[in-house]
Amino acid sequence: MDSPAAPAPAPGPDPAGSPAPVTAAVLLDPSGAVTWWSRTAADLFGARTADLRGRPAAELLGHPLPTGTAPVEGARLRLADGSRCTADLHLLPAGPPGGGALLTITPQPADPAEPRDALLARAVLQQDRIATAYLDRGLRPVRLSAAFDALLVTGLGTGPDGQDWLERLRTPEGVPARAACARAALDGTAVIGVEHRLDEQRVFSLTCFPVDGPDGRPRGVAVVLVELPATAGRARLGLAEAYRRAAEIGGSLDVVGGARELVDVLVPALGDLAAVDFPDTVLQGRDPQLGYPGVQASAPRRVAAKAVEGRWPAPLVQVGEPVPSVSDRPEIAAVAVGGALIFDPDTARYALGGDPRLIAALVPEGMRSAIGCPLYYRGRLFGYVMVWRTTTPEPFDDADVKLVQDLCDRTALALDNAFRYTREHATAVVLQNSLLPPPTTDTTTACESTGAYRPADGTLGVGGDWYDAFPLSSLRTALVIGDVTGHGLQATATMARLRTAVHTLAELDLPPDDLLIRLNDLVQRMAAESDEPDTVGATCLFAVYDPVDRELHTASAGHPPPLLLTPDGTARYLPLDPGPPLGAGDSAYEVHRTVLEPGSLLALYTDGLTGHDPDAAMPGLLTRLPALAPAARPLRAIADDLLAARPAADHPDDDTALLLARTRAVLPQDVLTRRYTDLADVQRARADTGAQLAAWGLDHLAFAAELVVSELVTNAIRYTRGPAVLRLIRDRALVCEVSDPSNTQPRLRRALDSDEGGRGLFLIAQLAERWGCRYAERGKTIWTELALEPRF
Repeated sequence: MDSPAAPAPAPGPDPAGSPAPVTAAVLLDPSGAVTWWSRTAADLFGARTADLRGRPAAELLGHPLPTGTAPVEGARLRLADGSRCTADLHLLPAGPPGGGALLTITPQPADPAEPRDALLARAVLQQDRIATAYLDRGLRPVRLSAAFDALLVTGLGTGPDGQDWLERLRTPEGVPARAACARAALDGTAVIGVEHRLDEQRVFSLTCFPVDGPDGRPRGVAVVLVELPATAGRARLGLAEAYRRAAEIGGSLDVVGGARELVDVLVPALGDLAAVDFPDTVLQGRDPQLGYPGVQASAPRRVAAKAVEGRWPAPLVQVGEPVPSVSDRPEIAAVAVGGALIFDPDTARYALGGDPRLIAALVPEGMRSAIGCPLYYRGRLFGYVMVWRTTTPEPFDDADVKLVQDLCDRTALALDNAFRYTREHATAVVLQNSLLPPPTTDTTTACESTGAYRPADGTLGVGGDWYDAFPLSSLRTALVIGDVTGHGLQATATMARLRTAVHTLAELDLPPDDLLIRLNDLVQRMAAESDEPDTVGATCLFAVYDPVDRELHTASAGHPPPLLLTPDGTARYLPLDPGPPLGAGDSAYEVHRTVLEPGSLLALYTDGLTGHDPDAAMPGLLTRLPALAPAARPLRAIADDLLAARPAADHPDDDTALLLARTRAVLPQDVLTRRYTDLADVQRARADTGAQLAAWGLDHLAFAAELVVSELVTNAIRYTRGPAVLRLIRDRALVCEVSDPSNTQPRLRRALDSDEGGRGLFLIAQLAERWGCRYAERGKTIWTELALEPRF
């Protein structure tokens, strides 16, 4: 069995030119290991039996053995050179049952197309104007065509700096050809017809693609280079540069800015002169009407122009001037709403009716060729673009027309986006401002205040920043500033809900910390209801100022601290201990108490005023406010100056809310405070009230006020067994307050005719303009407000 097999008869070629398949034989032991194989098998797999005896046949073939006697067709086997062939396998028993086996291997005939592929490759390599090269995966040359060798000799070879052609050939962006070939070798990315420059005069079209071996694995890269004609190269370079810069058009959402960007792209890449004309409707910020409005109705005006020599020719229509009207003929309408068209001098004169005045204003001297294209989108005419060549001899061609049309379509889309953004932004700003309080609030005894809101620039637009100032019971004022997560109408709607909730909770006379806790519960419920709960959240600062005791109570939910400017010019931030932002989880909030002098200035703001680096901006704000806020200066002027000095004020990337409040105080002679401990003191409380009202000249309120005081003091002493503290405050209304140490909630009810009591609060509600109850850390205060003009 070890002797070599007899040589197989030499087969003759088949009609297709491929050798006829020859069957190879291999003897296997019961474990599938090789014990012998024929000379044909040795030729296929590159080894003799003595070298392979005892090795598993499946490992040598690179394919599992058949599991039965049925033949396996189309098996892919690994050959000696690493390539693969397709063969049929047949496993037959040899010897007694359980003994060895005979494996036959019959390669399938070669693909008849193989020779034709070889002929095609040979034809490509023989082309004179198409330079082809085959590089290995390390981008080393394996096979170069004669045309490629000629390019290397005529300037494409190694340069003076030692760089080879893979480095010397570069795209207009400066990327070397090596980068494209490396991508093809590494991940199989093909590059088709990308222009690469050798210098300003020689331009090539480069195509490269991966080459796979018979086993399907990448072996190298095929490169095809075609040198472009010199004029075509320069023209294509201009087109490539114009297409590259087209992405810059319309980025600012400014219609006139978009026109200037368009002429910057067109000159000098495409022509010597370019101009853009807009109808008055576009310049006035109004949507153009659907369809073609006609020459007279459109009233175009030149908004942008550029000349390759720098100065725009004086005879032509200048920027800012109206474009002279031409006769409204059907061909003019067709030009205005059609695609890009090429004009020669004769066509241009005909389109203008041969009018010398129009020709002088609209056709540059020495014009050789021109392209006109409307800015037309969604059935609306936004303007018209003209490009002229005066020194370049080559006329515009179809590639130039396609470029101008593409650029105009992009510009028209940008203009439409700018108009849509302007409409939506204006709507959002109106909505935002309608949800905010009036900018100036000077109706409270506690303070005068001014608020301001500025939206972000660009696509961000309005957001959820808000401010508020509104009166509370007993002449107190609430000051609120907040910042909702995100931008847009969703943030504005969230802001509206939170502002309404703050008003509702403040009417309950809750202290600042309790109010933020309940507001936090609301935001968590809103997040649970949202499709994107991670985007629902806010920061908020809530402060209450009492002008009688001049105390400011402040609590913060993740918001920056207020800035305080005292009357002597000293500025400092209030040392708050802020809790987590609203919606970030359950947490308690701390109240900070500060006594303010009358005339103190408080600045509440959102992070748009300090920018992305508040640690760096807040010290500057601390030094800037004293210079901007002398005692007599109006708050509106201070707010405008602060907003003008915010980071990137011309193009802010975040909206900003600002609330300024200048505090006031109630004079001591307008306040009476008394303490009563016994029911026998009720008569004295009535007397004290009457005497004080007489001193204030409010005798007409004595009956109602004495009745209210009598009822509140009696209830406080009778039901709480503690002292009752009476406080009368004269202002725009007469405030009567009675405080006691109990936290029991008083309830208003209608007593029955048979009831002996229970009518006190009902009487108070009838006599007072407003009344309510608020709680402190210890006890409560029931307050009433009596109008200075009697109701009865």
